[in-house]
Amino acid sequence: MTGQPDADPGGTETSAVSGAASATAGTGTSAATGNGTSAATSAGNGARGSGGSPAARSTAPRPLLRLRLALPLALVSGLVLAAAFAPMGIWPCAVAGPALLVVALWGRSLRGAFAVGLVFGLAFFFLLLFWVVNLAWFAWAALAIASALIFAVFTIAQRLLLRLRWWPLAVAGWWVAAEAFRDRWPWGGFPWGRLAMSQAGLPTQGWAAIGGAPVLTFVVALTGSTLGWVLICALTGDRARRWRRTGLAAVAFAAVAGASCLPAALPLDPVPANAKTAQVAAIQGNVPRARSLQAQLDDLTVTLNHVLATDKLAGKVAAGTVPRPDLVIWPENSTSIDPTLYPPLYEEIASAASAIDRPILVGAVLQNPLRNAGVLWLPGKGPTTIYVKRRLVPFGEYIPFRSLISKITSLTALQPVDFVPGHTTVVFNVGQIRLGDVICFEVAFDDLVRSEVAAGANLLSVQSNDATYERDGDTGESGQQLAMARIRAIEFDRAVVVSSTTGYSAIIAPDGKLVTSSGTWQQAELEARVPLLTYSTLAERAGAWPEWVIVAATALALGLAAAQAGGARRRQRGPGSADAPDGTAAGR
Repeated sequence: MTGQPDADPGGTETSAVSGAASATAGTGTSAATGNGTSAATSAGNGARGSGGSPAARSTAPRPLLRLRLALPLALVSGLVLAAAFAPMGIWPCAVAGPALLVVALWGRSLRGAFAVGLVFGLAFFFLLLFWVVNLAWFAWAALAIASALIFAVFTIAQRLLLRLRWWPLAVAGWWVAAEAFRDRWPWGGFPWGRLAMSQAGLPTQGWAAIGGAPVLTFVVALTGSTLGWVLICALTGDRARRWRRTGLAAVAFAAVAGASCLPAALPLDPVPANAKTAQVAAIQGNVPRARSLQAQLDDLTVTLNHVLATDKLAGKVAAGTVPRPDLVIWPENSTSIDPTLYPPLYEEIASAASAIDRPILVGAVLQNPLRNAGVLWLPGKGPTTIYVKRRLVPFGEYIPFRSLISKITSLTALQPVDFVPGHTTVVFNVGQIRLGDVICFEVAFDDLVRSEVAAGANLLSVQSNDATYERDGDTGESGQQLAMARIRAIEFDRAVVVSSTTGYSAIIAPDGKLVTSSGTWQQAELEARVPLLTYSTLAERAGAWPEWVIVAATALALGLAAAQAGGARRRQRGPGSADAPDGTAAGR
């Protein structure tokens, strides 16, 4: 399967560490490549190939594939990884995608690595973020291309890390580092497509409670990179040694895969028998389903739908078929008209609160200034405590470079005035409930959810308006966001209430299981009794430290790999040097 090698980062290809060459005392051996060439090694420098073992001495491997074959493989691997997320949710793909990327990158030049990473990123993000097309096709294209370019630049670093001895560990750290960067830049980050968020409902998910989403990503990526080692061993080296090396790599893969599932066998943060509980309800009022976004999000109709659904729940309570909830949660944008400025709407919400006779957390758009907020509405009193969304959606709730972009596209017309972000963590006190709220996009950010728990929340809620991205019935955005909420429940050992305008809405147990959930494009009233826990998980106590430790270790590994690549390049260019540092003829 070997093709003509690309240029090495130092300008020439060195020997194949993955068993393409094996040094023997006083003799040269060769490993046949796919185009009939061979990689000769000499014992004169004392080097000995290790057949793809991560314990091999650092050197530049020969590409397994010609670039014209590596690029289609990168395309496939990106699509495979996207399939690990909703709406498909094929969980083995979270391991297979990174493994196939390693094979495509093996031995590539830095320019070749960028090309492979770009193709992978385009395939991955265009499929993962397909739901953005419901907002605007150019928004989908711009977001996917920008994300792919960032990924491609980082892929150059993964290629360098493949030179190291224990490269599967380094590559796993690379995934955490790449995600950490995308979580924060540009414009506050866009943390979609994290490996951790593909693991809801799987035996691996418990790692989120141990070290947070970054540690869960590391575990999944390590499983994938170890599988990549198996594939490389199976594809390289002489036949006599190939199976022994492949067997060793397979044992390592089995061990890592087994360890990744270990939390499923551990009693992580069980709910105490004497834990406090509360009855909570999530209202999904639904929205008009229309081809026009303006018609679909008709402000008054959406609010009246949520009033009607709450009245239905109040009727069930009065009939004794369901218990009265301690708290009712409406979704984001359940009123896009500021009720404090529009008396008829104020009266409608007040009547719903009186009918259910319990506090309602209303997702409201407030004016002067324009804010996306969660407003606690008390029966007979009206709005009291307010939480303002802190992390706004770029190009959705505010437009960066508005004056420039308005000259290029009509995107600014969708959001003519920028929202103003909040800056304060808010915990709503409702009886014994201490509710920490995040709004839609915010559930993807580790620090925002962590801040609510640190402030004393014993229950979490996610208010969301998914109608903008689900007009054509695609459930990618809703499913991906629901998976994030399930991981957050496990990470912080808290029940989570997800309330969406059009689905999915759900009530999630602290172990990530769905207690109850709705479909999409329907009106629903969900109710369940949930525990109110105050336990601090290891992930909460560790905070952001696991992520920073992994990122720092990966940065050090990258520095070492770059230094080794530079040293190899200098030795290759030395006077009278006809051979590469490991004895392989240079200039292939």
